Parts: sequence; structure tokens; C-alpha cells
Amino acid sequence: MDAAGTPLIADDHLIVREGLRLILETAEGIALVGEAVDGAEAVRLAGQLQPDVVLMDLRMPGMDGLTAIERLRAAQPHIAVVILTTYNEDELMVRGLEAGARGYLLKDTGRETLFHAIRAAARGELLLKPEIVARLLAHTAAPERAPSGLELTDREREVLEAVARGERSKEIGASLGITERTVKAHLTSIYNKLGVDSRAAAVAEAIQRGWLA
Repeated sequence: MDAAGTPLIADDHLIVREGLRLILETAEGIALVGEAVDGAEAVRLAGQLQPDVVLMDLRMPGMDGLTAIERLRAAQPHIAVVILTTYNEDELMVRGLEAGARGYLLKDTGRETLFHAIRAAARGELLLKPEIVARLLAHTAAPERAPSGLELTDREREVLEAVARGERSKEIGASLGITERTVKAHLTSIYNKLGVDSRAAAVAEAIQRGWLA
């Protein structure tokens, strides 16, 4: 299959899986490769079927979605995980991003948004909508809890804020007047300071620390 998307669905609700399957069947270039009813099955099927994207519910019996994301991140880091979430799961969403998810989709999202998200995740892009990040900041931002001396530079904050807006390295460089290589160097420094290894996790951790405003 090409990079258009080969998703795996992980959700314990049959109606959600069936609904997504019916929608995905109408998408050109997207081929659903499997369905899982819990986190353990999602991890097992991901290893067998090698989807490029897993659409992961967070609340499932047995192994939940958060644990499954952590397992996939450790064993299959090349597989992009996109969280399937409802409007009132902000805290879980942040934890999922910290665990390694590439982004998220609301369960009542439209068809074209779903298709775009799968294709973008398959290309390795980050899925952070500014309006959702703003809501996360409003509801889950906590007081600064970074150890003394652990601070981002002004430039690093600018880069991280741009990442939270969903901008790519090239776009960030153009807006800040620096090279794409310099943007990536700032990102590496940010990752090291926050103890993360992805853009989504960096944004989630910064939200938890109260570093984004």
C-alpha cells in the first residue's frame, strides 16, 4: 500500500468500529487492515499486520489505550498512533500524547477530516489542531513543575509554540527567520529538556508544565 494510509482500528464499541469501517471503505487509497477490541489485541495485530496508522480509543477493557500506545511506541515506533477521543477526555488526551501518540481525532469528526488525519499521520505529520490545543491549555495546564534550572530559551519557546500550532519545521524557520536545520536543533534541545522524543509528546509535556500560554 502507498502512503495514503493503511489504518488499524482499536475500539471496544462495535458501532464505532463499524461506523469507521463503512466510512473508510469510501476513501480512495485508504485500506483498513484490521480491527481490535482492546489494547492487547491492538498491539498484537499491529505487530502482525503492520498498519501505518492505528486509530486508538483510550478507554477499553483489559489493556487500555494508554498502555497500548506505550507498548506500540516501544515495539513499533514507526507506526503512527492517532487517539480516538471524545470532547471531555482532555486529561487522557494529554497523557496519550505524552505516551507517544501522533495526534488525535474526535469521534464525531467528519469524513474528510478523518481521511486527512490518516493520510497526514501516514506521512509522519503531527496532528495538533490549534483550537484543541487551546482547549487543553484552558482545562489541563498546571502550575510550573519543572525542576529548578530547567528552562526553555525564548527561541525554544517560540519554536514549541509554533509546533503547538501545527506548523512544520520549514514553516517555523520561515516565520522566525532561521534555517530548518536550526529549528530541528532547537527541537532536539526541547526534547532533551522535557525528556520526550516527539513533537506531540513535547507539546503535551509543556502543557502539563504550564510552559505554553
